Amino acid sequence: MKNLYLLLFLAVTTFSYGQKNSVYGKITDESTGEPVVGATIFIAKLDRGTITDFEGNFNFSNISSGRYDLLISSLGYASQTHSINIPVEESVQIILSPSAIEMEEVIISTPFHQLQSDNVMKVERATLEALNRTGAINITEGLSQLAGVDNITTGSGIGKPVIRGLSSNRVLVYTQGVRLENQQFGDEHGLGVNSSGIQSVEVIKGPASLLYGSDALGGVLYLNPESYALAGQRNLDAKLLYYSNTEGFGANTGFKSSGENLQFLIRGNYEAHSDYQTGSDQRVTNTRFNEWDLKTGLGFKQGIYRADLRYNLNASRTGIPEEIGLQSLSKDVIEPYQQVQNHVLSLDNKFYFNNSRLDVKLGYLFNDRKEFEEHHEHEHEHEEEHEEEHEEDEEHEDHEEAHGAEAALDTHLETMNYDAKYHLPGMGNFETIVGVQGMFQTNTNLGEEILIPDAFTRDFGILATTHFHRKKLDIQAGLRYDNRLIDSESYGLIGEEGYIPNVNRAFNSYNGAFGIKYNFTPAFVTRVNIATGFRAPNLAELTSNGSHHGTNRYEIGNPDLQNEQNYQLDLALEYRNEHFEAFTNAYYNSISNYIYLNPTGEIIDENPVFQYVQNNAELYGGEAGLHIHPHPLDWLHIESTYELVIGKQENGNYLPLIPAQSILNTLRFEFGEEFMLTDSYSFISVKSVFQQNNVSAFETETGAYSLLNAGLGGSFDLGDTEIELSLSGKNLLDKVYTSHLSRLKYDGIPNMGRNLTFGIKAKL
Repeated sequence: MKNLYLLLFLAVTTFSYGQKNSVYGKITDESTGEPVVGATIFIAKLDRGTITDFEGNFNFSNISSGRYDLLISSLGYASQTHSINIPVEESVQIILSPSAIEMEEVIISTPFHQLQSDNVMKVERATLEALNRTGAINITEGLSQLAGVDNITTGSGIGKPVIRGLSSNRVLVYTQGVRLENQQFGDEHGLGVNSSGIQSVEVIKGPASLLYGSDALGGVLYLNPESYALAGQRNLDAKLLYYSNTEGFGANTGFKSSGENLQFLIRGNYEAHSDYQTGSDQRVTNTRFNEWDLKTGLGFKQGIYRADLRYNLNASRTGIPEEIGLQSLSKDVIEPYQQVQNHVLSLDNKFYFNNSRLDVKLGYLFNDRKEFEEHHEHEHEHEEEHEEEHEEDEEHEDHEEAHGAEAALDTHLETMNYDAKYHLPGMGNFETIVGVQGMFQTNTNLGEEILIPDAFTRDFGILATTHFHRKKLDIQAGLRYDNRLIDSESYGLIGEEGYIPNVNRAFNSYNGAFGIKYNFTPAFVTRVNIATGFRAPNLAELTSNGSHHGTNRYEIGNPDLQNEQNYQLDLALEYRNEHFEAFTNAYYNSISNYIYLNPTGEIIDENPVFQYVQNNAELYGGEAGLHIHPHPLDWLHIESTYELVIGKQENGNYLPLIPAQSILNTLRFEFGEEFMLTDSYSFISVKSVFQQNNVSAFETETGAYSLLNAGLGGSFDLGDTEIELSLSGKNLLDKVYTSHLSRLKYDGIPNMGRNLTFGIKAKL
C-alpha cells in the first residue's frame, strides 16, 4: 500500500508541472451568423464544461498543452465534436447547423466520454425528466420505455431492470459512479434507488465486463446524479406529485449552490402509495409502499484536483402481495413486508496532469434488509382493524411496530469498492486508459432465518482499453483480467434439514472487447461490436438450502457451479437527416454455463423444490425504430420502436422471464411557447405487447395486450418563480392485463389499471 501511495505522489509531482493556457472562442449560427446563446462546450478529457454568454463567447483557463476534443451541443442545433491543439493563438470559431434532431449529450458510462454519435458502442440514454413524463411510479417502470429494456415487477413498489432478457446479478447497476450492491440476486429485491436527484440514465445493452467486471455480463444501468448549479448561482425547487390509481403522493425539494471552488446540493423526497387497483376495480392487497430518500453532494476544485463527495440514504417499507383480498386505501404496510435501508457514500477524485488524467473513485455501501413474515394468528385482527376508521388504523400501526424487532430475515451487506483509471497522454490518434477495480464485501445475518450465509467476497480486476479515431473511422479495443474470491461460513448441523456447508472458492476470467464505428456518409453510420463477459455464481446459487418466502420456493444451491461466460456480437445501422431518423440493432449472445433454477418435483415445507443447475444458452434478437420530425414542422415527432428477444437453452427449452415482443408508437408535440406556456409538450402513445408463447418448463403463456398512454405539460413564470405543470395517464382505457414479467401472474393477479399522475413544480 505504501508503494501505491508513493506511485501516486510521484505521478502528481511529475505531471502537474506543465504550461497552463487559456482558450477562448465564439459559437455562431450557420444560417444567420448570429451568436448562439447558452450552448454547452464540454472537454471530456478534463471533465470541464461551460456555456456561451449573450454574445456567443466562451472561455477556459488553466489548460495544459495538448490535443483536446470540444463537445458542443445546443437545443435546436446538431451536436458536434471540434478538435483543437493547445496552445492556440487566436479565438476558436465554431459554427453550429440548425437541426430538428434532438440535442445529444455526453455518454458517461463508456470510458472516453464522447457524444453518442461518436461512440463506438451504442448506448441508450434518457433524462429522468423525460421518463417521468410517462407517469411511471418508479425508475424501473420508466426505463421500460427504452428499446431492449424491460421490468420484472412484484406489485407497484418492486421492480428490477431487464436488459435483452437478462436481469438480477447479470445486470450491473451503477449510481454515483460506484457499483450498487443490495442483495440484487432476489427476484423480489427492488432497485433500492429513487429517481429523485438522478439527472439521466444510460443503458449498455450487452456484456460490459471489460469496463465493470463480474455481473456486467448482461449489461449496465448507469445512473447519473444531478449536476451542481452553475458557478455563482443558487437554485431552489419543490415538486408535488399525485397518483390517482394508488391515491399516492410524492413530495420533493432540493437546493444547490456553487461558488468558484465549492459546490453543494441537497435533495429530499418522500412518497407513499396505497394498494394498486387493477382494471377490474380490485385492489391488490399489500402492494402499498412508502419511501424516504435523501441525496446530498459536495464538490471541490482547485488547481489540478477535483473532488465530488456524494451520499444517498434510501429507506423503504414495501408490502409483499400474495392475493386480492381485503380492499383498503390504507398506506400502512402490513405483514409480510420488507424494510430496506440503502446507504451509498462515494468520492470521485480527478487529478489533471499535463495532457493526462487520473480518476480514482471510492465507494462505501451499506444495505440493511429486513423481512417480516405474516403472523397467521393475527390475520383476523388485521381484517377487523382495516374495517374500522382512522382510530383503528392507528392501532394497526402500533401493532406493526410491535413486530419491528422480530424480523424473520435481517441481513447486513457491507461493501467497499474502488476504481482507478489513468488516461495516458495522447499519442497521435490514440487514446488509452489503464486501470484497476476491486471490491471488499461482507454479508452478516442477524435474523432467525437466512437466505444466504455469512460470507466475505473480494474482487480484483485490471484492464486496458484504447480508442483510435479518424475522420470516418473509430476503433476501440481492450483486455481485462478478473479474480473473485468467495469465502462463506457453514450454517446448521450436518445431516439436518437446512444445513449449508461452507464454500471457499476463487473464480477467474479473461475478457475482451473490440468495436468499429464507420461513417459511410455523415448521415449513415454502422457499428460492429464483439465482447465477452463473465459472471461468478452468487452466494444464493452456491449455498441456498431453505424456503425463500418471497418467491414461495424451496431453493437448493450448488457449490460446484462454474463461471457464466458469454460473448455477444452486435450490429447497429443508423441513418439520420433533418427530417428522418432510423436505426436497427441485431445481436447474438451465447452464454456458457448459464445458471438457472430447475424444479425437482419435490415438496418441502409446503413449497416446491427448485435446484440451481447449469446449461449452455443463447439469446438473440434486436431492436428497430424510426423517428420522423418533418422540417419545418419541428414541433411534430412521430416515433416507433420494436423489440424482440428469444432465449433458449442448449437442450432447446426456452429460458424463463424473457420479455414478449412489443411495439411502442408515439405521437409527440413540442410547441415551445404556446397558450402562455413555455416548453409546452403533449404526447399520445400505444404500447402493443405480443403474446408470449416461448416459455420455460415452469412458466405459462401470456396473452397479448395494448395500452394507451398520454400526457401534456408546460411551464410559466409567476414573478421570479418558474412553475411547471404536468399531467400524464397510463393505461387510459383501464385494460385488464398481465405482464409476462409480473411475479404476481401465477397468483392470477393483473397489473395496474388506469393511473393519472399530476405534477406541479416550482423553481426559484
